[in-house]
Amino acid sequence: MFDRDLCESKTIPHAHSRITAMISFENVAKRYPNGREALAGVTFQIEPGEFVFLTGRSGAGKSSVLKLIALLERPSRGTVTVAGQNTGKIKAGRIPAFRRAIGVVFQDHKLLLDRPIYDNVALPLVVAGTPLKEVDRRVRAALDQVGLLGRERSSPLELSVGEQQRVGIARAVISKPRLLIADEPTGNLDPGLAVEVMRVFKRFQEVGVTVIIASHDPHLVEQFGQREIVLDAGRIVSDSYRESHAARMTATAPRVADLPNIDLRT
Repeated sequence: MFDRDLCESKTIPHAHSRITAMISFENVAKRYPNGREALAGVTFQIEPGEFVFLTGRSGAGKSSVLKLIALLERPSRGTVTVAGQNTGKIKAGRIPAFRRAIGVVFQDHKLLLDRPIYDNVALPLVVAGTPLKEVDRRVRAALDQVGLLGRERSSPLELSVGEQQRVGIARAVISKPRLLIADEPTGNLDPGLAVEVMRVFKRFQEVGVTVIIASHDPHLVEQFGQREIVLDAGRIVSDSYRESHAARMTATAPRVADLPNIDLRT
């Protein structure tokens, strides 16, 4: 069974906590040592519980935005704030705990092919020293939410590409993040599987998780009709909701009755 507790991080405040924005970029620039400017003057805010697409051509700066959010990199100029924390002021010793509070999903899954699904999903908790009973409960809850409960002992090689990506999502949420980011999570999937994976992300947004997805698939973004921040050459050129997004989400998102036993009690 999956409950809301799976999504409650102790490092990133709950969505109902008094934070003005989950993510805030203020005049952010990122320049690499080779002189390439990946971002220039980027400013935006993302509220708790939002579902946002970052779009743009390859090299537009989408991945750089996600890396700054996850504190994999620091900005050259400007301020990045995540859940009220100025990432520029987070000391090196606190970075691992900060990152554990953010769920990250990669395009290529990054699964351990010689380990079963259970071990792949449990890895972040094992590294953090979580008691084994709690690990077992949360692994099963996460796999239930992505529709893979019962496949704990399967090898990743036994799963379809779409199922492998869902394992990656389960691993990303196992540490109870209030923020979930994904870099081209459907880039290797056919259209049908891409929609299936996006619906999984939507389920987490439905219970209050802030979801940010970098994508270059305009059809997928159009189908789900969420807020879209468009980047080009490291600058924001558009920040808006798709037309009729509310109507499309009603048609596209899973019905509440179809969701797997999500307990909305705190």
